[in-house]
Amino acid sequence: MSGSILVAYGSKYGSTAEIAETIGEVLRKHGHSVEVRTAGDVRDVSSFDAVVLGGALYAGRWHRGARRFARRHRKALAVRPLWLFSSGPLDTSATEREVPVAPGVQRVTRKLDAREHVTFGGRLDENADGRMARMIVKSGKGGDFRDFGVISAWAEKIARDPVLGSRP
Repeated sequence: MSGSILVAYGSKYGSTAEIAETIGEVLRKHGHSVEVRTAGDVRDVSSFDAVVLGGALYAGRWHRGARRFARRHRKALAVRPLWLFSSGPLDTSATEREVPVAPGVQRVTRKLDAREHVTFGGRLDENADGRMARMIVKSGKGGDFRDFGVISAWAEKIARDPVLGSRP
């Protein structure tokens, strides 16, 4: 298969967007044509041969934009290679062990026959908007828990997946 890959994401504070951009960069390094876009901006996925969809986790729920994207494009996603990722644990758990998949994301994974789902650590810093976000940061639970080495390794795995065809 040759063609393009869409990396779509739902992000509130930009952390998940940066993860999506990193995934896109790795896929491009392997010769794939890639578009990285916010999930809410994607109207049609028919021109893409594969999709990577990610969403930030908030209180155990995937970002609304990612949920809506999966629902809106479910028929097209069901016939394309699909990988899913979540970001959000505000601790090192995502790099230390397998993090349980949020129930809603588990349903999307199953319904759309996604090839894989992975959870990455999240980021929440003192610039975050919202009362709850500020309370979390003030309590000392904020920070950046993303591991870009792990993120890049996962993107490398996707780039080399035989379903995408051979690339340099």
